[in-house]
Amino acid sequence: MSIGTRLVSVLNLGRIGYKEAWAAQQIIARRHMPDRVGPDLVLNQGKSREKIETAIKESENSGIKDTLILCEHNPVYTIGIRTTDYPLVEEERLKKLGAEFYRTDRGGLITFHGPGQLVAYPILNLNNYKKSIRWYVCQLETCIIKLCKEYGIKGETSPHTGVWVRDNKIAAIGIHSKRYITSHGLALNCNTDLKWFNHIVPCGIVGKGVTSLTRELNHEVTIADARGVFVKCFSEQFGCQVQWTNFNEGIFNKM
Repeated sequence: MSIGTRLVSVLNLGRIGYKEAWAAQQIIARRHMPDRVGPDLVLNQGKSREKIETAIKESENSGIKDTLILCEHNPVYTIGIRTTDYPLVEEERLKKLGAEFYRTDRGGLITFHGPGQLVAYPILNLNNYKKSIRWYVCQLETCIIKLCKEYGIKGETSPHTGVWVRDNKIAAIGIHSKRYITSHGLALNCNTDLKWFNHIVPCGIVGKGVTSLTRELNHEVTIADARGVFVKCFSEQFGCQVQWTNFNEGIFNKM
């Protein structure tokens, strides 16, 4: 597929629960793998399921399989496939702080998602780009570095995955890939309450900190401010055209 014909649908879900967003990823990823077997996350009948089905239907109407999900989560701690350091007692400790906790199938260790953080879940078929997970992660990192540059911030990579400003991580990356169909993705701290990170060792990296666009610039930068800049950088980095799905995120925020 040539660069000129790469199309990605942008689905902005607004504030949404982690489980709902994870379910949306699985449903969209299944478009690329119609013969896939195995259960998806089960959502109970009710408003959460209804809003996911509404969003997916709108996305399907575009006829584009590759999708960039954008959202913001309620406070939640998530861990990847390496779960050894997170027994049940640790899970309960974090839940008592007022956050949810999920064990996921992404790479990486523990991280936090919450209000003020732009979360992006690209569901891409890498067979149409480059069949390399390392390449894909580098593309995501470069995308965030470009965004930081737009704000006059020097973002950098390090031996650790993600994007850093000096010794502080501004964006975390943790992905999943099956048959080169991607899910999960990245989280960029815009005006996140960074105190949530004090209760964990973010991404399992000792001696490093976290930061945000707001902290680096010393003025408020919201998700709404950064969202369009991110999509622009994503489109340029992946050599694709984006089409915003005609979906009203307000339905999520009212539920």
